[in-house]
Amino acid sequence: MNIPSFDEKYLSQIPALEQLINLGFEYLTPEEALAARQGKAGNPLLEEILRKQLKDINRIPYKGNEYRFSEENLQLAAQRLKNVGYDGIRQTNEAIYERLTLGLALGQIVEGDIKSFTSRYIDWHDWRKNTFHVTPEFTVTYRRSTRITRLHIVLFVNGIPFVVIECMPPSAPIGEAVLRLVGCQRGTHPPALLGCAQLLIAINRDTARFGTIGTPARFWSVWKEPNDADTRGALMESTRRVSTPRIEELLFSGDFAPSREFFAEAGEEREISGQAEAIYGLCHPKRLLELIYKFTVFDNGVKKIARYQQYFAIKRILSHIHASKAGRRRGGIVWHTQGSGKSLTMVMLARSLAEEPGISSPRIVLVTDRKDLDKQIKDTFAACDMASRRTKTGRDLLELVSERKTGVITTLVHKFDKALNIRKYQDDSMDIFMLIDESHRTQFGSFAARMRQMFPNACYLGFTGTPLMKKEKNNFARFGGLIDYYTIHQAMGDQAVVPLLYEARHVEMRPDEQAIDSWFECHARGLTDTQKATLKKKYVRPAWLNKTEKVLYSRALDISRHFRNTLQGAGYKGQLVAPDKISALAYHRYLDEIGLVSSEVIISAPGNRNQGETSRIDLPVESRGGDPEGHVTEFWRKMMKRYGSEEEYNNRIIDHFKYGDDPEILIVVDKLQTGFDAPRNAVLYITRTLRGHTLLQTIARVNRLHENEDGRSKEFGLIVDYVGILGNLDKALSQYNALEDFDEEDLVGTLAPIQEELKKLPQRHAGLRELFMNVRRDEEMREMLLRDRAIRSAFLERLAEFGKTLELALSNDGFISDTSAHERGMYEDDLRRFRELEKTIGPRHRVGAEIDYQGIDYYDHEPRIKEMLNTHVSASEATQLNNPPAYISPFDILNENPFCQVKQSQRVYGGKKATIAKANAIAKVARKLLAEQKEWEPAFYGKFSGLIRQAVDDFKARRLSDVEYLERITGIYANLEKRRIREVPINLRGNENATAFHRILKPYFAPPREEVGIYMLQTDNAAFHESTAASNAAIAIDDIFRRHWKVRFWDDADAIKQVMNEIDDYLYDEIKATQEIELSSDQMDEIIEKIIEIARCRMPSSRR
Repeated sequence: MNIPSFDEKYLSQIPALEQLINLGFEYLTPEEALAARQGKAGNPLLEEILRKQLKDINRIPYKGNEYRFSEENLQLAAQRLKNVGYDGIRQTNEAIYERLTLGLALGQIVEGDIKSFTSRYIDWHDWRKNTFHVTPEFTVTYRRSTRITRLHIVLFVNGIPFVVIECMPPSAPIGEAVLRLVGCQRGTHPPALLGCAQLLIAINRDTARFGTIGTPARFWSVWKEPNDADTRGALMESTRRVSTPRIEELLFSGDFAPSREFFAEAGEEREISGQAEAIYGLCHPKRLLELIYKFTVFDNGVKKIARYQQYFAIKRILSHIHASKAGRRRGGIVWHTQGSGKSLTMVMLARSLAEEPGISSPRIVLVTDRKDLDKQIKDTFAACDMASRRTKTGRDLLELVSERKTGVITTLVHKFDKALNIRKYQDDSMDIFMLIDESHRTQFGSFAARMRQMFPNACYLGFTGTPLMKKEKNNFARFGGLIDYYTIHQAMGDQAVVPLLYEARHVEMRPDEQAIDSWFECHARGLTDTQKATLKKKYVRPAWLNKTEKVLYSRALDISRHFRNTLQGAGYKGQLVAPDKISALAYHRYLDEIGLVSSEVIISAPGNRNQGETSRIDLPVESRGGDPEGHVTEFWRKMMKRYGSEEEYNNRIIDHFKYGDDPEILIVVDKLQTGFDAPRNAVLYITRTLRGHTLLQTIARVNRLHENEDGRSKEFGLIVDYVGILGNLDKALSQYNALEDFDEEDLVGTLAPIQEELKKLPQRHAGLRELFMNVRRDEEMREMLLRDRAIRSAFLERLAEFGKTLELALSNDGFISDTSAHERGMYEDDLRRFRELEKTIGPRHRVGAEIDYQGIDYYDHEPRIKEMLNTHVSASEATQLNNPPAYISPFDILNENPFCQVKQSQRVYGGKKATIAKANAIAKVARKLLAEQKEWEPAFYGKFSGLIRQAVDDFKARRLSDVEYLERITGIYANLEKRRIREVPINLRGNENATAFHRILKPYFAPPREEVGIYMLQTDNAAFHESTAASNAAIAIDDIFRRHWKVRFWDDADAIKQVMNEIDDYLYDEIKATQEIELSSDQMDEIIEKIIEIARCRMPSSRR
């Protein structure tokens, strides 16, 4: 096809216009559109059409009859919309949105009475009663100006401009179209039409982005449709060329006339591009009205429209809940990754439930397990003008649910237990919807069971931002299955979150062994040599050394410098995760002393154990709730004196962190690691070990999109690791990735182990009570009995087992319904009593906590040892683990090819990089490459595989330093790359797909021995290969893929089959028949199978 001689933006504009016409929009030429607004470029409304529609869609029902509005009222309604006062583009757009969605109250005389009736501008409930028009090159003027601009495509509903589309040629980045639409909104007098616009779309034929008025460029989103056959068929049908002669004549008139011949030659069908998918998904008349009416919110004055994952999740929920099961609506879980807008999804779901047919007076209860999350959700609803009531006590919860009023209640899960302890209450309604936030936590334990006791027939909908780990998959079944998921990889691909980069930093800790030995000789008198060695070994562990004063100071100094050199002054913030409360306060004190950055601390009250503060043997006494020097208690007293309450203390500091200049760094232990949304948060300093859910949720604190006031966007979030979490992170992400392929069939059998566990409850209860059979019910006598070490050990072990099993039982609906209240009460009373007994044992007698099998009493030694470690453990300044080559950067922890990513990414806050992590990443890529290529040349590639394996083994055995490890792995990879480049024929270089196909074809096309001399030719500069039958065939096969490639190719079985057939024809007709290279049918089948397999890996459907 010839290169077009017309404006290349038509390559996106005309297909878009034809698709919109196919979707049901009536086409208006620019001249017709101008005439419909009385020839005034400053008038955004097609007034003739608007007045007609106001008359057609509005009726006044009165005493069994219907009446029309008077002509005067219809004229007034049109004028009121046209004359909405200008108060800035965002405020004006919000005012017009309210006018469009709520209508206008007008006084009308009906049967002699003057009444007020609402005139609608849009029939939101029956989209067919509205009219839809599209026009190109729509000329508008700026307010109070003669300046003119042309909008490429404008869509009208009832004569009101709803959608503006900016078109760019395929050669232009989509960002240019976005910036033009954003730029039109700037200034004091933008075009009046933008005040009406509800949706803005940028297209360039191949891709699209959408936003609305006030959406910063960084937050414009992609739209993707489901991949089912019906949707794909309808989408394909919408992209066909317009075949109506009259419409074609109108479309290809004026400016578009020169392009008519070009598009006529292009044929009837078009590929489904990102542009076509977005226009179909956003602009189908029914979908367009639905998105604007139900899926648009104003969040503190910022207009937001649903992203595709939010829209389809809600649609699937609404479909899901109409299926009843055992007398109640079917519930389920929505797994949407952190940062994907989960709270707004709940707001939009609440709105949709209120509008859903078949649900009368829905009541919505939003349940969380943390005060900060409860407040965040309450604030989100309030910011979106949705009234919700937040319970403060169990009694408050009882009163609100007893009212049985339609609306939204937010509460904490433990308040159900408190409420039912006040009085028994049960509501059997099926129209109660329990929206459970972070359901992987909230649905465990007796509190969840109490919630289900209160609302046995409610519809339970769980929302989680991290996947349910393998052991928690029964939660899917409990809720009613997985309704929808949106993983972090999908979010990354959609640019809905920023990438996370990982950097390791190290503070070298040097215990003075001679001084420590001398101290032990002096302070550990009475202990055997073995006991002394055991005590010394225990307290020179990372869990202790990470909290010594010199280590904390060295890290605080490094964090101060790192933040100053990388983020300070750019509008971003950082978060520091400390090991415990005392360490958190130490970090705050040292950061203040150093004076380079400002910081604040958010911790819970003294005595409240944080998630990271367990009672394990390897943690110091402060972590078990003790505060011998009173630092935490004194800090808390000051905070309460300054702020008055814990809630106010949290709110004030968080608000300053989110919106103010200070603090620059927020120090936490366990609080604000989950559900804390601060988009300015760009770096996370980790100084304690994290695992599983907590680790995944914590790193997501810095993945939010953010655009500064100067228009600069946050490009990534940085994870700075001081304690070596990479192994835990890799494990957590591996579990996450495995769960992306979750299949509901995986649930089969998951509930069976739970039932087996519940059967053990009576036995474990009896085993615990058995210990005290010969002791009367006297707590003092029981305490005396527990002085015996063997009995004490058995007691703690059996108590832990009984408590775990009872917690599981109380979270199980079957156990609650099948067990009498008396029996449950007996179990709970005994657990409560025995746990009180556990507290009285005292620190000296805690088995497995302070006295070990060597008979050492750690409690007496601990404070002195801490002082000794602070004195005799020194710490160097923090350093990178290496001085790497300039091209290696902190790597994207979610990228499947981290080596390529770190090699290309140069825009790093600070410029220093990690060692072990990058070496592992390079090794991973090299191993993957070797796995693909070893089959073709086992001798050569086998040698490299052995080198990598040996290098990794050497590192694990600590025979190599970090730098040596990186250098060896990098050297191996470099040699491997050189060999790969040398063996690629010249005509394949630069074509990675064809090169991969060539490696498959080469063994089957082995040339005769006498041809080898011309196959490889060495020069002084490089090695290169002459073209061969194999390389030509590789190019031909790549061309076959290119001809058939389209969006979601791998989901189309017919397309795959067509490609396989054409490859088969080529191998038989060209290779075997023409070139006389002998290939059997089995060999051809093998080639095709391998080609398809490697193509799947190299060519995912989202790109080509």
